[in-house]
Amino acid sequence: MGQPAEPGDVDAVADTIARAFRTDPVWGPALAVPDGSVDHHRPFWRIYVEGAVRHGTVFVTPGAATVSVWIPPGVPELSDEQEAAIADLVMTVLPAERATALFELWKRFDDNHPHDEPHAYLSLLATRPEHAGHGYGQAHLAADLARWDALGLPTYLESSNPANDHRYARQGFARRGEFHTVIDAAVVTTMWRPVPG
Repeated sequence: MGQPAEPGDVDAVADTIARAFRTDPVWGPALAVPDGSVDHHRPFWRIYVEGAVRHGTVFVTPGAATVSVWIPPGVPELSDEQEAAIADLVMTVLPAERATALFELWKRFDDNHPHDEPHAYLSLLATRPEHAGHGYGQAHLAADLARWDALGLPTYLESSNPANDHRYARQGFARRGEFHTVIDAAVVTTMWRPVPG
C-alpha cells in the first residue's frame, strides 16, 4: 500500500510518471517534440506532482515503483503560480502549433470533468515500466480507493489508454463518456466510481 508522499519524493514520483507515460496514447503525442527529446517530460509532470503534494494526496510505494496523484474535492489541481509555470514550460519546449493543441486538450479535459458532485480526482496513476504487469498498479489503486470510500467520496478519472479501461472497471469505475485529443483524435474515456454500498 502506498504512503503519502513527502516533498522529498517529488522527483522520484515525477520520474515514474514520465517513464510510464512516455508512450501513452494521449500524452506521448501531446508532449512530442520534433527532435524526439523527452527531457521536458519530467519537469512537466513534476508540476502536477507538486500541485497535489501540498494536499497530501500523492501516494507512493517504496522506490516509487507505483505512484498515484489525487486531487481532493474543492481545491484546484494547480496553484496560479503552477499554472503559469506549466504554461511557460509548454510554450518554451513545444512548437507553437503543439502548444496550442495542448492548451485545447487541457480545455477538453476540464469541459468533460464533472463539477456537480464532490469527488476525489485521480489525476495520474503510474507504475515504473520495469515493474509493470504484476498487478502493483491495481493493488495500489485499491488501497487508494479504500481511503476515499472511508471518507464517503466518489472518485473520477480520465483513462488515456483504452487498454486500461477494463482494469478501472474491475475497481468499480463505470464509463461516463469520452472525448478526443486534438492532434490525433485519440480517445480519452471518462470514468466515475460511486461510493460502494
